[in-house]
Amino acid sequence: MKIAVVGGGSTYTPELVDGFARLAPFASEIVLLDPAADRLATVGAFAQRILRTHGSAATLRWTSNVDDALAGASTVVIQLRVGGQQARISDETFPLACDCVGQETTGAGGFAKALRTVPVVLDIARRADPGAWIVNFTNPVGIVTRALLDDGHRAAGLCNVAIGFQRRWAAALGVDPAAVVLDHVGLNHLTWERAAYVDGVDRLPGLLETGLDEIAAGVQIPPAIVRSLGVVPSYYLRYFYSHDEVVAEERDQPTRGQKVAEIERELLRMYADPALDKKPELLGQRGGAFYSEAAAGLIASLQHDDGGIHAVNVRNRGFLPFLSDDAVIEATCRVGANGAEPVPAPPLRPELAGLVAGVSAYEELAVEAAIKGGRDRVYRALLSHPLVRQHDKAERLTDDLLAANRAHLPWLSA
Repeated sequence: MKIAVVGGGSTYTPELVDGFARLAPFASEIVLLDPAADRLATVGAFAQRILRTHGSAATLRWTSNVDDALAGASTVVIQLRVGGQQARISDETFPLACDCVGQETTGAGGFAKALRTVPVVLDIARRADPGAWIVNFTNPVGIVTRALLDDGHRAAGLCNVAIGFQRRWAAALGVDPAAVVLDHVGLNHLTWERAAYVDGVDRLPGLLETGLDEIAAGVQIPPAIVRSLGVVPSYYLRYFYSHDEVVAEERDQPTRGQKVAEIERELLRMYADPALDKKPELLGQRGGAFYSEAAAGLIASLQHDDGGIHAVNVRNRGFLPFLSDDAVIEATCRVGANGAEPVPAPPLRPELAGLVAGVSAYEELAVEAAIKGGRDRVYRALLSHPLVRQHDKAERLTDDLLAANRAHLPWLSA
């Protein structure tokens, strides 16, 4: 089976290839696609050495030719970043002028990334084989996945938040990770863990009773919030629950994009060493823990119809009755050859449902703006976002966003 990795020049790609080498024996060919030829050659050669070290029978090559990379691929993994780390740094800084959080997946920064990304992803997906599965890692995952599904593709969005909780709690409980089934629900980067089942018994109350402070510290959310909700929010909920505190922190610290850019420079230097054939420890600071395991598991279920349980971004189709059927949610799903189907779960409580409804409405407007363009569409999406929702802020953020991203939004020059 051929797997094409779009954005194959990413410094994260060796982690992905390492996971395929260990967990995806069905992969016979891996093709890395990236327009940055020099960077791609460095990453590709290192990825080849990783495959050989694991004794994988898969072949790996790299190319900057989109059609060559996609032809015959059963699965297309998308992990690109339009504009690179410089665009990310912009996303993490321009909203601060309006006292809004600067972040690459939510708020105005996440919206800027969506506007740059959706048209590029759709162009690539349209060039893939019609029967291929598009597995999207690219943030903001929910928005990008909805755009892919709206465009008629077989697509599933993937995030590593759920598998991170699963692995940590399995270790705490002394069980195999596969034995832990989460009740994971919400939208991408707006999710909560409501239960952690082992042999049908919810072990989350016990984990919270004995480890509340540790769990809360792990997601950087005050223990009082976790205790009150009785569920575990993802780290990304801190942008909502502790918004002003986060903005103050961001003003006093280098951005995450700046830190990652430094890490990437060093990683590329290390990857160029022909003696290196194992992942360096520094790669763990790049982010994306357990993504390779999540990707290999999801692809196996999609291609081999094994009915595996995975946290996936999928169409709502009535799972959350207060959202439209076309909305894209993130939930624990059973996955087979026909796609992912959310596992039945209780309704969301009002304090969770209200936030999901507001962000989902913004995401619908964000997809429309990314596809059709137009300043008014950008403004309306920002005005609807729960982290903005004020006319003056939405106006300024619209102007600042468009000014910062003019080079990546062709419709501004049309």
